[in-house]
Amino acid sequence: MSQTPDPAPWADQTAPTLDAFAALARAAFDALPEPFRSAAGEVVLRIDDFADDETLAAVGLEDPFELTGLYHGVDIGSRDGLGPAAEPSRIFLYRRPILDEWCERGDIGLADLIAHVLIHEIGHHFGLTDDDIDAIEGED
Repeated sequence: MSQTPDPAPWADQTAPTLDAFAALARAAFDALPEPFRSAAGEVVLRIDDFADDETLAAVGLEDPFELTGLYHGVDIGSRDGLGPAAEPSRIFLYRRPILDEWCERGDIGLADLIAHVLIHEIGHHFGLTDDDIDAIEGED
C-alpha cells in the first residue's frame, strides 16, 4: 500500500528568525562579484521585521507590507571626495514583507528573493534610481 505524499511538506516548518534571515542576507552579500562587494563593503546591513511608522511616512506608505527594503545614506556618487559619508550607509531588509512576497509569489526561493532585494538596495548605494534598476533588470 503506497502512502499519499504530504501535500505540504513545509507545513510543520516555521519562518526563519531574524538571525537566520540575516545569515541568508549575508550569504547573498558574500556571493556578490568582488568589484561590487568591495564598493558596497562599508554598508551596514540591518534586518527588521517591518519598517517603523516614521520610515513608512517618509516614503509615503501606510502598509508596512509594501516595503521590503530601504537604502538610507548618501550614495557613493554624491559624496564629498575628501572623506567618508557623515554617517554610515545602511540597508534595511524587512523580514515580514519579504516573507509575505515570497509566499504570494511561489516562483522564487527565499534566498533568491532576499538577494534580489539586497541587490536592489545596493543599487541605490551606487546612486541608481528605481527606474535605473528596473531598466537594468529588464535587460535580463
